[in-house]
Amino acid sequence: MKETSLALALSGLGFILSVIWGGPLIRILKALKIGKMIRVEGPDSHMSKMGTPTMGGVMFIVPVTLMTGLLNAASLLGLTVLGRSVILPLGVMIAFGILGAVDDWEGIRGPRRGLGMRARTKFILQIILALGAALVLYYVLDVPHMYWPGTDVAIPLGIWYIPLATFVIVAMSNAVNLTDGLDGLAGLISATAFAAYGGIALLQGDLFVGRFCFTLVGALFGFLWFNVHPAMLFMGDTGALSLGAVLGVVALMTGQWLLLPLIAVIPFANAMSDILQVGYFKLSHGKRLFKMAPLHHHFELSGWSETQVVQRFWLVSLLFAMFGVALALV
Repeated sequence: MKETSLALALSGLGFILSVIWGGPLIRILKALKIGKMIRVEGPDSHMSKMGTPTMGGVMFIVPVTLMTGLLNAASLLGLTVLGRSVILPLGVMIAFGILGAVDDWEGIRGPRRGLGMRARTKFILQIILALGAALVLYYVLDVPHMYWPGTDVAIPLGIWYIPLATFVIVAMSNAVNLTDGLDGLAGLISATAFAAYGGIALLQGDLFVGRFCFTLVGALFGFLWFNVHPAMLFMGDTGALSLGAVLGVVALMTGQWLLLPLIAVIPFANAMSDILQVGYFKLSHGKRLFKMAPLHHHFELSGWSETQVVQRFWLVSLLFAMFGVALALV
């Protein structure tokens, strides 16, 4: 009970800090003219969002970094609130956040305005960062390699754990990035997934990981205060790339990464829809499997309003996250 209460308290503090500095951040982004560039091939209804401040991922990255740093420093006073193990997810969040920020900046003010960083360059950098995290997980933290859902015996994967962990981190980073297309969608889905893994971590006894997850959940709620429809700012790649990567790392630290397709069902479905759309387009010589990919745009073009898509996707995400937690605790 004590562990749960502390985790919820950290979540509340993360929310307060994000909300407090949300307004000033938006004014700063507007002053710097860091506004979203909308894809021409996207839904027409999105054109009204042109110029909305982006790079909003800074809104939750900074409070989480500040709180994690201060709570780790508290160990010097003999207080143990967060352990050194959370330095890895924190470092991954910052590193992928910087990568996303560079991508956002290039797409807004850089030489590749409207396009952002070259996809190949971004992908290679993601692999390098993810590989570094995988090596730390394997050689330094010595986390459980994998739990089969419904069992409590860790399955060793040997050296194969490193490429698998790298794949999980990169895949989740891109999956959440694909999900960031509607007001509030990526934030709600990510907060739900982190709450699920935070609960799993606490129940497994991984207290520091659980507390970190709930700190991030609170900060995400603070971000959503400004990001729900109609959004006052977007998280951009700064937030989406970092959230996905950290979600992959947290799942790997608990050993329950096989449950990601359930707990993060919407990012998983969006990524699969994008892969299927491209594959079908090439095999059928120009035909489309969906009206538009990722999947949330398909439902928009099918007549659902943006709010309906977000709310219904979140309900599905919440339901599958509960299934995932149940399987982890069987």
